[in-house]
Amino acid sequence: MRIIFASVALLMSCYSAGSDCVVLLHGLARTASAMETMQQALTDAGYYTVNVDYPSRQHTVETLAPMAINPALAKCRAEQAPAIHFVTHSMGGILLRHYTADHQIAELGRVVMMGPPNQGSQVVDNLKDVPGFEAFNGPAGMQLGTSEQDLPRQLGPVTFELGIIAGTSSINLLLSNYLPNPDDGKVSLENTKVTGMCALVSVNVSHPFLMKRQKVITQVLHFLQQGKFSGDNAGHFVCPAQLTSTQATMKPD
Repeated sequence: MRIIFASVALLMSCYSAGSDCVVLLHGLARTASAMETMQQALTDAGYYTVNVDYPSRQHTVETLAPMAINPALAKCRAEQAPAIHFVTHSMGGILLRHYTADHQIAELGRVVMMGPPNQGSQVVDNLKDVPGFEAFNGPAGMQLGTSEQDLPRQLGPVTFELGIIAGTSSINLLLSNYLPNPDDGKVSLENTKVTGMCALVSVNVSHPFLMKRQKVITQVLHFLQQGKFSGDNAGHFVCPAQLTSTQATMKPD
C-alpha cells in the first residue's frame, strides 16, 4: 500500500537557474500524478516546477494548507526563483486562498485556478449527509459547501493576480443535477468566481480533466506569461492586484 505524505515531486530537466517557480496543487481525492501533464508543459516552457502531493482526505483545509504550501515555497526559494506562481485544481485553490489569508508570500506572482469551488459546491450541500460521503471526501471535503458557515464563503477577496478557468462540460450528470448550469460536474461556473479575480475563461471540459487538456494548458501558460486569457470566452476585470503591479512599475514624470 502506498502511503501518501505531503511531499513534492520535482521535474527539473528543462528549467534554468533563476527561472520563475510554479507550484502545482491538486484537488480533493487526487495525488500529484493528476498534475503531471500540466507539470511537464510548464517545465517545457522553462519554469521550475514543484508538484505537491498532500493527503487531501485526511485533514481539514486549515491543516492541509501549510502542510502542502510551506515545503513547496522552501523548494522554490532554494532555487532562488524570482517569482513564485501557483496553478491549482479544485480544492487546491481553496488551500492557497486560506494560506494567503494568514501568510504573505513576498515572491507571489500569478495564480491560475482550474475549477475552484470559490463559493463552495452544491454537491456538498446535497450529499454531505449521505452515508459514505465524509468517509470518501474527508474533513476538507465536508468544508466545501455553499453556506455562509462553510469555509469558501468565510474567505475574503483575493489579493493576488488571479485567473480562473471554469469547465462547462460534465461527465457526471447525476452530480450536475445539483448544480446551476453551466457546470463541470463538480462546481458551477458561477461558483468558481471570487471578488478580486483578474480574468475568467470558460472551457468545454469536465472537472476531472481540466488539468490534462491542451486547451486548458494553453490558457494556463498564456495567463502566467501575460496576465490574461485568450479567446472569445475570456473575460477580464479590473483587479486590485494588477492595478498595484502597474502602479509599482510606473515611473514618475
